[in-house]
Amino acid sequence: MLVYPSGLDLSISTLRLVRRELAAHRRRIGTRWRRLTCARQALQPLAHLRCGHTFAQLAAGFGVGLATAHRYVSEVVEVLAVLAPSLHEAMTVAATKAFVILDGTLLPIDRIAADRPFYSGKHKKHGMNVQVITDPFGRLIWASPALPGAVHDIKAARTHGVIDALTAAGVPCWADKAYQGADRTVRVPYRGRWDKLSVGQQAVNRSHAKIRALGEQAMATIKSWRLLRKLRCSTNRITDIVKAVLALQLATPA
Repeated sequence: MLVYPSGLDLSISTLRLVRRELAAHRRRIGTRWRRLTCARQALQPLAHLRCGHTFAQLAAGFGVGLATAHRYVSEVVEVLAVLAPSLHEAMTVAATKAFVILDGTLLPIDRIAADRPFYSGKHKKHGMNVQVITDPFGRLIWASPALPGAVHDIKAARTHGVIDALTAAGVPCWADKAYQGADRTVRVPYRGRWDKLSVGQQAVNRSHAKIRALGEQAMATIKSWRLLRKLRCSTNRITDIVKAVLALQLATPA
């Protein structure tokens, strides 16, 4: 395999964060020697998450074995996943905002048609459902564990306890029609055909859409980590990957 120099569109502070957490992890487990230094190992998961490089590509680029590349990346992903905020911690942040935006996204996965639990009828593809909470400016606050793509957004939100947490915190929340029936502090647009709505309802829906559109910025931010555009790993690893991306994104200066 040919190897060539490349670059990552990430700040040096992101690398320093990963290196620092990895060094602390090595001290905790008593590591005496590794083929790669902390800085070099920290680069591997960043290239994997940001650019979607495969383990074979990473192994060739860093001069390690395929199994070693897989082990090094998985180790760092697990270390970073611990840094992601819990729902309770996210509510503490959300309580300081005028309102938050709740939306769901489907992370495509490499599945076959027989895997019905992972097939989303809405998106017509296999994937994992992830719920995202953002602030009024579309900045990430929290991302949920991944559920099979067949799970509806409102069911996913209830499963994670998002609606109860928002109600307990008293945080107003804007969401789309997929969350009809959530009630409480969750505000959704009026249902029905546009030409069947009253003038007042149309105005409310237009205003609602403008607010929710800011939440799409968070989805674009998540998908800027190219690995999440098409996941070809075990579905059991996806939650840790999402949490690792969230931790890195929150640690990156705006």
